[in-house]
Amino acid sequence: MQIVTQTAFTPWASLGGGILIGVSAVMVMALFGRIAGIAGISQGALGGIVPLQGAARDRDWRWAFLLGLLAAPLAILAFGGSVVQTVPQNLPAMGIAGLLVGVGTALGSGCTSGHGVCGLARLSGRSLAAVATFMAAGFVTVFVIRHVMGGL
Repeated sequence: MQIVTQTAFTPWASLGGGILIGVSAVMVMALFGRIAGIAGISQGALGGIVPLQGAARDRDWRWAFLLGLLAAPLAILAFGGSVVQTVPQNLPAMGIAGLLVGVGTALGSGCTSGHGVCGLARLSGRSLAAVATFMAAGFVTVFVIRHVMGGL
């Protein structure tokens, strides 16, 4: 038996989150001249640890950005809010999914945040193609997992 749950409709929280994402993307571009894509930020941050092409000379802001992503849910908890995990507990499936996302970001020269938020805002044709591709892949994946495999 498959249990289907619906995501809560949260227009104000979603609007606030979208505004914060937009503001952070503008700040990264204005302050550092970089695209606020998590794949590129992570790769640049790791450039100081793992030898990568063009090791990040500007890794401090990248680490601060990544630490901010980790600190946000902790701050919500500290101020009495709650954080609900909606990610499946299937670790092998999550590992495979993570590897596929990593390969996709390498092949697509960026991730959903870089192409979807920043690239589309700059009217990049390459980003439009990337967004169309990963959205189509997402639709197919959800269909296959839910309707062909019966859910995970």
